[in-house]
Amino acid sequence: MLNTMTERVAKVTPLAAVRRIRGLSDRTIAWIFVAPTIFLLLAINIFPLVWTIRLSLTNYRANQPNRPLQWVGLDNYRRILNDSDIWNTMQVTAHFLIWTIVLQVLIGFTLAWLINRKFKGNDLWTTIIVLPMMLSPAVVGNFWTFFYQPQIGIFNYVVAFFAGADPSSFTMIGSVDLAPWSIVIVDTWMWTPFVMLICLAGLRSIPSYIYEAAAIDRASSWRQFWTITIPMVMPFLMLAVLFRGIENFKMFDLVVQLTGGGPGSTTELTSINLKREAFEKWRTGYASAYAIILFVTVFGLASIYVKALNKVKER
Repeated sequence: MLNTMTERVAKVTPLAAVRRIRGLSDRTIAWIFVAPTIFLLLAINIFPLVWTIRLSLTNYRANQPNRPLQWVGLDNYRRILNDSDIWNTMQVTAHFLIWTIVLQVLIGFTLAWLINRKFKGNDLWTTIIVLPMMLSPAVVGNFWTFFYQPQIGIFNYVVAFFAGADPSSFTMIGSVDLAPWSIVIVDTWMWTPFVMLICLAGLRSIPSYIYEAAAIDRASSWRQFWTITIPMVMPFLMLAVLFRGIENFKMFDLVVQLTGGGPGSTTELTSINLKREAFEKWRTGYASAYAIILFVTVFGLASIYVKALNKVKER
């Protein structure tokens, strides 16, 4: 069937076109196939970035398209870097970022280490643990909002059972002190399985003969853990931190569903603040400059981190 179709195409192809194709090098033919994809990526990624940079140098407002466009240069960038509210938002984002990464790495690695021991029911427990990351952030945000309700929520009753407090005496998403921790708990619950899977892949990539040689040398289990397990899993741990760091820096949907950035601005991450500047206050030029600053921050930190990751891999 395939040969017949090929023969038909060959017969209807003009002789001049056949000669041109035969005269092309493999490199040229490869570029012919790759070029459409490259142009598509440029159109999707590069053009919006250039357009955003252009808007960041103006006072453009999307809700006033007929307003005369005025170039303001770097004024938007200066205003952002001197805005105390922006820096408060950065601190909220840093709090969320650091604590979620620390908790997810510690719990994820511990779960991976336990599952790697291959006990009875190993596969079943792995499937159960992985379930949260299969859910949509919107769904997770909605049912955790009910969990956090003081009167009907399960969370308050669980805390009350262990702490001996009245379940209705505190509210997670309505308290200025507890709201930041509420989103940390939910994100940790949802994405710890992702870190666990990466760590599990790292643990299972360690050859067993290394542990056997260490046992022959009478190295204790604690010694093997710190001199073999941790160093060999470290690249996988760092990779997990990179992925979760980038994702949590741009976290939006989960926090919007849980707290909406409140109470006040205690859980207002940079992504939520950027959305409000762009689509509530309609300061499009200002928001574009804000987006460029965030992009440069993430790109710069990620580049430095990747270099450190490559050095760890080379050891």
